[in-house]
Amino acid sequence: MSLPVDVSVILAQTQPAPGPQGGLMSFLPFILIFAAMYFLMIAPQRKKQKEHTKMIDALSTGDEVVTVGGIYGEITNKKDDRFVIRIAEGTKVEIGKAFIHGLVKKAG
Repeated sequence: MSLPVDVSVILAQTQPAPGPQGGLMSFLPFILIFAAMYFLMIAPQRKKQKEHTKMIDALSTGDEVVTVGGIYGEITNKKDDRFVIRIAEGTKVEIGKAFIHGLVKKAG
């Protein structure tokens, strides 16, 4: 005569119980991937944005700039949220500060 065997009891006895570090170790690859993404993508972008903001704040009347659209011009007036730029003789346009790509030549 054989005794009834419960398979789940046997399997539970043969598999080791997960340790207290099991949950943390499973998230470690995700943490490492996030840290790598931060240092390779986010940090340099923040640095570039700070440099651009610093350059925009330092612009003044007479500086030659290039816009995001590739238009070169000279700043004739500086307003709160935009610049007035002369792109040709008798032609002035107003450009938002965020659309200035870079400084070509400092005035003076």
